[in-house]
Amino acid sequence: MPLSLEEVKRIAHLARLEISEAEAAQTLGQLNDIFRLIEQMQAVGTEGIEPMSHAQDVVMRLREDAVTESDQRARLQSVAPQVEAGLYLVPKVIE
Repeated sequence: MPLSLEEVKRIAHLARLEISEAEAAQTLGQLNDIFRLIEQMQAVGTEGIEPMSHAQDVVMRLREDAVTESDQRARLQSVAPQVEAGLYLVPKVIE
């Protein structure tokens, strides 16, 4: 379903875009090319084809779920202005 020049101008107006005649004509050609490509893609039979999560057959490399850093909680809280029961206390900012 190709668009007309008036429809392109109307879409530009609705999107609050200022568009010249030359830009409207160029945009019309580009949009109609996109619509033709979509029609070609929709014409392809996809019955029996399983959907893919990725365009390429890739496998995510998984790493071992292991702790790699030491516990630095006590050291970090020792330099905090105020700490209570292992929590950082901050000033109230919203009343």
